[in-house]
Amino acid sequence: MMEFYAEWRLRGDRYSDSFGNGHTLSSSESTQGMEKIAENGERTLFRGPKGHRLTVIHERRGDVTVCRTIFENCTAEKAVLELLSSFAIRGIRADRIHRATSFWSAEGKLLSQDMTDLNMEPSWANHGTRIEKFGQIGSMPVRKWFPFLVLEDSGTGSFIGVQLYCASSWQMEILRKDPSVYVQGGLADRDFGAWWKEIGPGETFETPMAVVAEGRSLEEVCDRLVKAQNPRISPVDRDMPVIFNEWCTTWGNPNMENLERIAARLEGTGVRYLVIDAGWYKSPAYDNWFNAAGDWIPSRELFPEGRIGAATEMIRSHGLIPGIWFEFENVGTESEAYQDTALLLSRDGYPVSVGSRRFRDMRQRENWDILDRKMIRLLKENGFGYLKVDYNECIGAGVDGAESPGEGLRQTVCATQDYFRHIAEELPELVIENCSSGGHRLEPSMMALVSQASFSDAHEALSIPLIAANLQRLIRPEQSQIWAVLRKEADIHRIRFVLTAGFLGRLCLSGDAGEIAEDGWQEALAAVRFYGQVKHIIRDGYTDRIESTVRDYSRPVGYQAVRRVLGDEALVVAHTFGGNDAPAMERLMEGYREVQRFGSALDGEFRGQVSLWRRIG
Repeated sequence: MMEFYAEWRLRGDRYSDSFGNGHTLSSSESTQGMEKIAENGERTLFRGPKGHRLTVIHERRGDVTVCRTIFENCTAEKAVLELLSSFAIRGIRADRIHRATSFWSAEGKLLSQDMTDLNMEPSWANHGTRIEKFGQIGSMPVRKWFPFLVLEDSGTGSFIGVQLYCASSWQMEILRKDPSVYVQGGLADRDFGAWWKEIGPGETFETPMAVVAEGRSLEEVCDRLVKAQNPRISPVDRDMPVIFNEWCTTWGNPNMENLERIAARLEGTGVRYLVIDAGWYKSPAYDNWFNAAGDWIPSRELFPEGRIGAATEMIRSHGLIPGIWFEFENVGTESEAYQDTALLLSRDGYPVSVGSRRFRDMRQRENWDILDRKMIRLLKENGFGYLKVDYNECIGAGVDGAESPGEGLRQTVCATQDYFRHIAEELPELVIENCSSGGHRLEPSMMALVSQASFSDAHEALSIPLIAANLQRLIRPEQSQIWAVLRKEADIHRIRFVLTAGFLGRLCLSGDAGEIAEDGWQEALAAVRFYGQVKHIIRDGYTDRIESTVRDYSRPVGYQAVRRVLGDEALVVAHTFGGNDAPAMERLMEGYREVQRFGSALDGEFRGQVSLWRRIG
């Protein structure tokens, strides 16, 4: 039976024995010496060996349990925490683990491993703790790993999954000394993330949240974790309209001529947003407009006398909602803001400089005031209804301004999230998109603040359907914005391939909308219409099957089929990538009949198909 408790360590206490020191701060004197003093349903109260108090919260909410830990310093002395878990669970039986790996343009690839492959069988004497510790350091929380873990007991067919709500450095640990397994996770600790926190007498500290789900399959657990996410979706965006983003059209040159050509072609098609992406502030004064992020002055070369409002007025005249790209937390090397180091983050007294980026210290109210003037005013005065927030570098392990580098990072990221809330308060109807070089911020606490997210920067990669399917296990598909880049030179099968991938989340068109041939454009319009008929399944359904024979994302060969069900309906999105493999629809859809289909027959290389099915009888 699972037992919820807490892992923590006070500075000065003994480290764990059984050869764990240096690998883990778990099982320290702080944890070993605490005693349970009260239990009230969904809260368990512990007292530490020196009188500190910990409240372990494990509240049942529908199909999941929501966990967090509150530390209270009940002593007269300052306490220094070096570890405090958001969740810690004992008594798990598991022989297999599932994690979601992530790199740029390869987000969410599932890694499933037997415990024996990790050399985590208990020893003959149940001594020598087996430890598998993983996580992420910095301000891109989905970089190498998602904060996600599922443990499987193949003997009983039971699964336990955890998702951590943390946008700064985080960690998870799987530990084993005997046949059972215990897991813990939360903020990256002193050893892993240079984090420690001083708590004065009478003060408390609360961890980020974690959500735990149980089920009879990996798909069921993932569905419960994803459905537990509770995003702020703008009222304008709740019916899941299609987006057009011009990034893959102009690649940083969003001039009036291009925008007008796109807007004219989109009018009356059912597409709702036309988003002006990066480059709208370019100027001859900059050698590289990408490095000028931070000053945010609309380009006089792209817009009449720099009046970006002329573009938004034109876009709205075609019945569309205008959107714009910002990267408000970072400043580029060519911006004036880059030199204003008093307002930027530092480490060891030096500005944190990463490539062409430095970072605003979002803890400082002056930065909020600057962004209110530079960004929120521009949004309000020019009638923008959509904001794409990008974030193209990682702060790293920590910053100055707190008792530890890791705590400085945590405070900074929390301040950024507070500013997201501030934007929503200033513009309640605004649709906000979460982008971080594509998908580096696809974790639940960031997703809670926005309507949509960029699923990846794999703009035209053949792996788009693979990445999009991965993300159905990790974020709500109604928020997962997937590129469908239309090219005038593409054949009809390639056009269908990219359009059908968009049915795995939010369909986002881009590319040569103003120049594509009529047959290709009609395919896009047919996809938009069909999308409108099935988006309720994308939003409310349950992905109960993801079959894929593809291993190499850069040179995909094989097939993928994704089935999402809702009531007696099922939506199947299938792709072939070459070779002789194709999904066996008769087996996959036994008991259903096909009612509607869009796309190509799955009998060739790089084909895509989406179909609606209804249960028989």
